[in-house]
Order: sequence, then structure tokens, then C-alpha cells
Amino acid sequence: MAVNGGLPLRDVKKNPWPAWPVWDQNEEKALLEVLHSGVWSYNGPKEMEFDHMFAEFSGVKYAVSAANGTVTLQLALEALGIGYGDEVIIPGLTWQATAASVVDVNAVPILVDVLEDTWCIDPEEVEKAITPRTKAIIPVHLYGSFADMDAIMAIARKYNLYVIEDCAHKHGGEWKGEKAGSIGNIGSFSFQLSKHLTAGEGGILTTNNKELADKLDALRNCGRRPEEEVAEEVDKGAGHYNDEGNFIQSGNYRITEFQAAVLIEGLKRLPEQNKKRDKNAMYLNALLKNIPGVDPIKRDKRESREAYFNFNFRYKKEEFKNLPVEKFRKALAAELGIDVEASYEPLNNCSLYVPLTKPFRYRINEKHWKAINPSRFELPVCERIFREESVCTHHKILLGGKEDMEQIVSAIQKIYDNAEELM
Repeated sequence: MAVNGGLPLRDVKKNPWPAWPVWDQNEEKALLEVLHSGVWSYNGPKEMEFDHMFAEFSGVKYAVSAANGTVTLQLALEALGIGYGDEVIIPGLTWQATAASVVDVNAVPILVDVLEDTWCIDPEEVEKAITPRTKAIIPVHLYGSFADMDAIMAIARKYNLYVIEDCAHKHGGEWKGEKAGSIGNIGSFSFQLSKHLTAGEGGILTTNNKELADKLDALRNCGRRPEEEVAEEVDKGAGHYNDEGNFIQSGNYRITEFQAAVLIEGLKRLPEQNKKRDKNAMYLNALLKNIPGVDPIKRDKRESREAYFNFNFRYKKEEFKNLPVEKFRKALAAELGIDVEASYEPLNNCSLYVPLTKPFRYRINEKHWKAINPSRFELPVCERIFREESVCTHHKILLGGKEDMEQIVSAIQKIYDNAEELM
């Protein structure tokens, strides 16, 4: 085995995996255009163009760019009027930003367990967690799997709750023909470096509600009224815009023209990349079904278009002579020359989600302080996925060819055949 000093199946120096991020002369040209224009930020033409492109791509009326995918969640909560005394239900298996955005508006994240076959929020657990203080649900479309939006929206209607879709992993995915980010009240996307549409950092919010769109636009732009509204006033004969009194108290969460320029070019190639990832993932999953102890993540039949962020599967050590998943991941990484990791840490015991380290910000009173303590939640499915079952690789592997998918399967088969050596 390569992890023990043997030859790996893949020599990445001679046969590297597809590069990420993807860029070419189009990004270079667009960045130089921005550089020479002197318009580097603040509602520039590239930002406006990208917002319109992404709204059309996502099947919504409005899209509002912002600094990153963490702040987009916070702004969504603020636009919906969620704050102190409110509860927001989120999955326990997600990046810490989903929960951090809730505590940052002084609301309480309520962590619930996930479904073991998709790793997305369990609708039954959502309904159990609802109280008179519940104001919203944030389903996370995790690693490319869709949360069960039929069930989530039915619960939201039943209890009169808002739904904020965390689509940081789902650019271009569709649920029964509806795009991710167009189903709930607001969609939140990230353009951080690892995402399958990236400008290094950045984010965007999507909605079909004009009032929410105006609030989101103001919130990311120091509270100012939306510029289109201001322009209409001037066109009607005001001659100037009186900036006395902002739309709402806020700060600066804008993106730059450089980010928008890169995102425009990335969005042009994203549909084809999504198709290629999906084709390769379906082929790879079909092959993996032939190896005992490897369970592909469930693809719900209601997903009409897939968008993969990373490629993951469930590992059953019993079929690998009780080889611990940590050793399996290390062995697979050594054979293929790629990073192989666990899922996100469950938020009830996550090294990056530690709100009790900030008493100067979050200790509003003792009741609230106890409420935001993540350790009070039990998440057995999340914990089993993280500690025993999850195997996760970067989505760039899905931009390879069929022979690359076959090599991944060969590496797993090699581990299966030599599990005793790895013990």
C-alpha cells in the first residue's frame, strides 16, 4: 500500500488531477478591464451585470451580491426581521457559518439531526424542534445533496415560518425543475475558493420578493436605499437625491468589481462543468456499488439537476475488516494523491463553532447564554457520519475523465483487498 511506502496507483506529478480554480484569458482580460476603468467597487457595471446573470441562472427575479457566504446568511436573517428572542432551526452537520450567522443577529440556533442517506436536515426532527419562538428554518443543501424541500416548505407553511436556503454547495442544482435558491424566501450562496463558482471570496442572495430584495440591497450597502429607486426619483424631476436617513442601519458588505469580473466568466462555464461533474459522479457511484462497505450518497429522484460540491460516500468498516475510517482515508489519499477528509464536524462539538468564547458579545443574559450553548443538543446521526462513515474529496476530481473515475474505484478496491496490511 502506498501509505506504507509502496507505489501509489496515481503518480500526480505525471498525471495531475484537474486544476482548481479554473480560469483562462477571459478572466485575465476582464480583470484588466476593471483595473484600467478605475471603477473598482460600489455597484459597478461588472457587479450589476453579474447580479442580473445570476438571477437569470437561478430562476429568480432578484440577486444581490455581498462580501461572502457567511454575511449573506446574516443579511437574510436581518431582512426577515429575525433577532433576539427568536429561534432558527438548522442542521447539525454544516459549516459553522450557518449557525454563526444566527448567533450574530442575537437569535438562537436550534441544531437538529440529519438524514443518514443524504446528510441533509431531517424534516421530522425539524418539526419536533418547533416552538412558539421558532421563526425560520435554514435547510442546507450539503455537499450537493438537496434537502427535502417538499417537506421543509410544507412545515414552513404549516407553522408560518421563513425558509432561508443555504445553497453554498448547490449553484445550479434543481429540485423538481426549481433552482436552488428560488424555493424558499431567500437563497444564500458562497463564492469562496473551494466552491464550484468562485472568486476567492464573495456571496450572493436570491429572492423573488421585491421588498426583501430592497432590504438586502440596503443591508449590504451601508443601509442606503437601492440605487435603482434613487435613479427613479431623479428621473421624475427631483434633480438630486437627498441622502438624509438611510433605508436601514447596516454596514459595508459589498463585493468588488474584480470579484464580479471573475464570477461573470466562471458563471459562463459553470453549466457545462456541472454537467460533467454529474455525468462522472453517476458513473463513479454505479461502480462503487460493486464494492462492499461503500454506500453512495442517495440522489433523490426529485432532483432534476445535480450540482456537486465535493464527492462523498459512506464507509462501513465492518466490510473492510474493521479498518477505522481514518486509516481508510489516509490510504485512499496516498493511492490517489488527493486530500481525503471527513465531513464537517457536528456543530454540537465543533472546534470552529464556539459561541461561548465571546461572552462580551453574546452573553445578553443568562437564559440566552445557556440557549446558545451548542453542547446542549444531541446529534447521533451527525456524529456517526463524522466519526465513522464520511469520506469526502474535492469536486475537481469530477472534472476528469472516465479513466479517472475508474482509478478511484481501483484505489478503493486495493484498500479492500489489503485491509489487513493497514491494520
